[in-house]
Amino acid sequence: MIDAALIPLQRRLLQPVARGLAARGISANTTTLVGFGIGLLALPALAAQAYWLALIIILINRLLDGLDGAIARETTPSDRGAFLDIALDFLFYAAVPLGFALADPTANALAAAVLMAAFIGTGTSFLAFAIIAAQRGMRPAAYPTKGIFYLGGLTEGAETIGLFVLICLLPQHFSVIAYGFAIACALTTASRLWQGWRVFVPPVEPN
Repeated sequence: MIDAALIPLQRRLLQPVARGLAARGISANTTTLVGFGIGLLALPALAAQAYWLALIIILINRLLDGLDGAIARETTPSDRGAFLDIALDFLFYAAVPLGFALADPTANALAAAVLMAAFIGTGTSFLAFAIIAAQRGMRPAAYPTKGIFYLGGLTEGAETIGLFVLICLLPQHFSVIAYGFAIACALTTASRLWQGWRVFVPPVEPN
């Protein structure tokens, strides 16, 4: 919901760091892979109920996720990099609720499953729209630097980061927070399905 407004600020903050890393030969794809590897460490940290450690890991992962795109813009953006970035993002997103389910299966497992199902809804609707948009040569005006068509919604990247921070700070309320965010994800999925139905009308056959 607020990603488009935050992108200019993110670019101003990260671009000097990205420029320095690129000058030292650190590639965007390497940054993506390192960030994902670090992010996966949140899973055992959450399972062990080391919530502050998990929060630090999650924030490092998200920082590196922002840096990979900034480094790509300093060098050469590629379809491979865009693919790797979005695919690993969705895998990381699933690892966080899984970690809470492992931490306390009795209290958290159902809410974690509902949240992961909601993530599937937002993720598949996002990617399905991007595929058809690419086939039609569409570009998102609000997200010109993204490697694929970026369809916004009520729950985007910034809101998901906010969710992860909140549940790490308030792990005892994970279930309530997860159900609330799952509802927001369901609304996002519904809005994206509606946009796809409305935008991707069949071409009019000539008479």
